Amino acid sequence: MSIAAPVTTPDDEAQLVEAVADAGARTVPLAIAGGATRLGLGRPMQTAESLSTANLTGITLYEPAELVISARAGTPLAEIETTLAAQNQRLGFEPVDHRRLFGSQGTPTIGAVAAANVSGPRRIQVGAARDSLIGLRAVTGAGALIKSGGRVMKNVTGYDLVKFLAGSYGTLSVLSEVTFKVQPSPETEVTLVLNGLDDDRAVEALSTALGSPFSVTGAAHLPAGDGDVARTLIRLEGFADSVDERMKDLVALLAPYGATESLDADATRTLWRAVGDLEALGAPDDAAVWKVSVKPSDGPAIAAAARAAFACRVVYDWGGGLVWIATETGGFDAGAAVIRDAIAPLGGHATLVKASDAVRLATDVFQPLAPPLMDLTRKLKARFDPAGILNPGRMYAGV
Repeated sequence: MSIAAPVTTPDDEAQLVEAVADAGARTVPLAIAGGATRLGLGRPMQTAESLSTANLTGITLYEPAELVISARAGTPLAEIETTLAAQNQRLGFEPVDHRRLFGSQGTPTIGAVAAANVSGPRRIQVGAARDSLIGLRAVTGAGALIKSGGRVMKNVTGYDLVKFLAGSYGTLSVLSEVTFKVQPSPETEVTLVLNGLDDDRAVEALSTALGSPFSVTGAAHLPAGDGDVARTLIRLEGFADSVDERMKDLVALLAPYGATESLDADATRTLWRAVGDLEALGAPDDAAVWKVSVKPSDGPAIAAAARAAFACRVVYDWGGGLVWIATETGGFDAGAAVIRDAIAPLGGHATLVKASDAVRLATDVFQPLAPPLMDLTRKLKARFDPAGILNPGRMYAGV
């Protein structure tokens, strides 16, 4: 999917409000983009014009002592991470970079992280991006400026728009500013590696590690393939003395699963970046890629069903609860029938993260909703975007 011309690029929030209100008045469907790195995610859209937040840049508030940062939506993610790193802080949910996956050349932005709820391997410990998002400013499809949340975590009554709009993929509003809670960076990190485990045994080992008191911050499994031995990965972070002690105890706990080797901090950072950015999946450029979320114990069954039906590559993250499947041979639906039939009795959901335009038009990209939920989705779309101009059809046909 490409940006539709002409492209409007507001320089400030007032211009953003004006641009959206104008498109609404003209009933002109807009393709909403930040850094344009994930345009291939979602259903292809028929839009007449585009709206980019690329010029809405700059950190508007950063208080290291309060562990909070605010920035305009188009601010490059790299700028946020560099600013935080200078104070030995980070975005705890470990946002990932999918430019390699989609073959895109844009610049990831902090607004897109919130809009797509982009969360990496550390989600198993700190939650998703929406769990760290504590405030936002946005413009609805009606051209109304809304503000929700603030600079501190707090209980709320009524609608929690911060959590609600995170992960709505620009279909309900255009984010203009976001506020995230951040966390201190660890003194060091290490990864324990178990070699040669099959999928079931690997998930069992990951569950054992995650169920321990040793504060695991990464739990992934890379099955054997292309001559490589299977590797089961467990990450620990924190103060050096604490990491050393926890590592020794975890090695002892995992002894029934075989001998472990350890990777130092530099190797750990490189490895987990490859896991989060899906470099470890090794998907060919023309492969279709699925993101399947199930109970960790059910992950191997989903992978087995896919492997029985077509050639594919698999990576497990989040202790086995997130299964990435890449295939070049899944047929006209990229394996949708096989994968969704496999998860139907188990619960969970499957998202077709990447495929050709033709496949994404013919196949439900996001997990199909039950009729009552689809009815609610349509009503929410109508409430926030009455003219239906914001990323129309990106998540569900006709919505």
